[in-house]
Amino acid sequence: MARRRQIYEGKAKILYEGPEPGTLIQYFKDDATAFNAQKKGTISGKGVLNNRISEHIFTLLGNIGIPTHFIRRLNMREQLIRQVEIVPIEVVVRNVVAGSLAKKLGIEEGTPLPRTIIEYYFKDDALGDPLVTDEHILCFGWAAQEELHDMADMAIRVNDFMSGLFAGIGIRLVDFKLEFGRIFDENGYARIILADEISPDGCRLWDMASGEKLDKDRFRRDLGGEVEAYQEVARRLGLLPEGADSAVLDLETHRKKRGK
Repeated sequence: MARRRQIYEGKAKILYEGPEPGTLIQYFKDDATAFNAQKKGTISGKGVLNNRISEHIFTLLGNIGIPTHFIRRLNMREQLIRQVEIVPIEVVVRNVVAGSLAKKLGIEEGTPLPRTIIEYYFKDDALGDPLVTDEHILCFGWAAQEELHDMADMAIRVNDFMSGLFAGIGIRLVDFKLEFGRIFDENGYARIILADEISPDGCRLWDMASGEKLDKDRFRRDLGGEVEAYQEVARRLGLLPEGADSAVLDLETHRKKRGK
C-alpha cells in the first residue's frame, strides 16, 4: 500500500491518512520513551512485535464484543484502524502494586491489591499526565458521565479477559493502560470504542514463576533484555515460533538493503 499523508506522530506510533474516509494507517516505531519522554531510546524490532501482539489482543477482544478501532494488520509494522476522536484520558487498571503506586504510597512492589483499581490520567506530557478523578473529567468536559461509565465497564471486561489470557501462558497481568476514542455514526451520535494499542509498552507483565519483568520496565529501569522480553511475550501468545532468532525481526534493515 502506498504511503499516505502523515496525520500525527507520537512517541511510539505514526498515523497516516487511510485508504478510505474514516480510516487511518497506524505505524509502529522502534522508539522507546519513559517518564513522559524524559528518557528516550530504541528497542530494535519493538514495532514489529507490538504490532503483532496488539493485533492479536484486539482481535480476541473484538471476538468477545469489545468494540475497537482495529480493522486489520497490513504488514509487519502497520495496521488499518478506524479514525476516532481520542478521549484525552488514559485509563490505568491495576491488579498488583507496582510503579508509581508503590512509590507514592510506600507499599512494597508486588503486593496484590484486594480489589482492582481504575485510575484516570489527563493526557498532557507537559503536565506529566497528572492523576485526575472522575469529578475532574466531568467538570472539564473531557468525557460525559455515560462515556466514563462505558470506559470503566470496558476496562474491567478487558482486565478480566486479559488476566485469564496471560495467566494461561504463565504471565501475571500487573497493570496496564488503555485509551479510548469516540466514533460517530451518520446521525452524529458518538460511541466509545477502544483505541491505541495493547502491548508490553503499556502493560506490566511478570513471569509467574520467576517474577521476571517482560515489559517496558526493562527499559525504564535499565535492566536490559528488552527485545528478548517482548519476544517472550509474543512466543507465549503463539505469535512467534519457538527458538525464533531476533534477526528475523529486523526487517526494516533488510528492506533498506534491498532498496525497498
